[in-house]
Amino acid sequence: MISWPYAHLLLNHFPVVLSVSALVVTLLALILGRRTLWLVAMAALTGAALFVYPVHFTGDQADHALRDPWYVSHGAIEAHDDAAGIAMIVILVVGTFAAYAWWRSLKRSNEPLPLWVRSGVLVGALLATGTVTYAAYLGGKIIHDSPVLELRQAPAGLPPGTTAELEDTTRH
Repeated sequence: MISWPYAHLLLNHFPVVLSVSALVVTLLALILGRRTLWLVAMAALTGAALFVYPVHFTGDQADHALRDPWYVSHGAIEAHDDAAGIAMIVILVVGTFAAYAWWRSLKRSNEPLPLWVRSGVLVGALLATGTVTYAAYLGGKIIHDSPVLELRQAPAGLPPGTTAELEDTTRH
C-alpha cells in the first residue's frame, strides 16, 4: 500500500513540470507565432489544473500522517502548505481559463487567436509557474533544511537499519 507522503511525492511534480512547460511553450509561441504552440501551452495549463487538487489533497493527508515529525524544522510544513494553497487557487483559475481558451480555439480553428487569449495564457503561465515554483521550493526545504542533516551522528535510540554508519573521514 502507498502511504500518503509517498503518494504526494509521486504526484507533486506534475503541476510544476506542466506549468514550467507551459511557460516555455508560451514564450516559444510568442517568438514563433505558431498557433499550435499556443494550443500546447493551453493544454499544459489545463493539465496542471487537473493535477493540482490531488497534489494538495495528498499533501494535506501526508501532513496528517506525519504529525509534525521531530526531524522537520518547526513551521516548514505550514509554510509549504500556505504557499501550496495559493498555488492551487491560482492554477485552478488559470487552468479553467486555459481549458476554455483551448476549447474556444479548437472550435474556431479558422480564426486567429485573439490578443486576450494570448495575453491570458502568458500571464497565466507566469502566475502558475511563479506560485507553484515557490511552493515546490518550500516543499523541498521541509527535508533539505532539516536540523537532523547537520548532525554528525544519528540520534540515539533509532531502530537498527534506520541509519547507515557514517564513514570515518579522519582516516586516510
